[in-house]
Amino acid sequence: MDAQYKHVIWDWNGTLLNDTELCVDVLNALLARRGRAPLSEEDYRNNFGFPVVNFYDYLGFDTDTDSFERVSREFIDDYQARCFEECKLHPEAAQVLTDLAQLGMSHSVLSAAKQEALNEGIHHFGIRAHFMGLMGTDNIYAKGKIAQGHHWIEQLHWQPDEIVLIGDTLHDFEVAEAIGTHCILMAHGHHSSERLSKTGAPVVHSLRELVQLLRSP
Repeated sequence: MDAQYKHVIWDWNGTLLNDTELCVDVLNALLARRGRAPLSEEDYRNNFGFPVVNFYDYLGFDTDTDSFERVSREFIDDYQARCFEECKLHPEAAQVLTDLAQLGMSHSVLSAAKQEALNEGIHHFGIRAHFMGLMGTDNIYAKGKIAQGHHWIEQLHWQPDEIVLIGDTLHDFEVAEAIGTHCILMAHGHHSSERLSKTGAPVVHSLRELVQLLRSP
């Protein structure tokens, strides 16, 4: 059976790594230290977005340049201290990567995470062998994913219409639009299915459902 696409570009956080609950918990700890009310997961999934500074402004953080840097560092330090202990891959992630490879699709990762953190996470969860490349950013502010996407797409052997980007946020859809690939969005991550469906891209609720979609003629 010929693959519908030749290559899959995966987002990491929220798409393969199930870390939404941890992100909400870390944010609530930051808010509590500043005497602010906690954030529900529903509120987070309905309002979190990129650039992250706008979301921090929505939460009421002081987001002048110095404060944004300080809050970003605080978030990253707390997140990284807990991630490997508290997070898991979404169900069947490793098997789905294998299944899609058997359909003829190769894999890479394009993430807003800092490159070092991305490398460490992919290795920790034991799935590095599935990917021909890992593309992260050079900063802790989740900036630069579109530029990295352009850089990566130029290095691949396939045309953009032979590639599908799979992510869990509106920004992933924006990245796919910018680099010219197809896009499928996962509703099990950082954005609600209602937000994702407004893009017009296919939306699935699990990695197993994703395989079923990609197997469709």
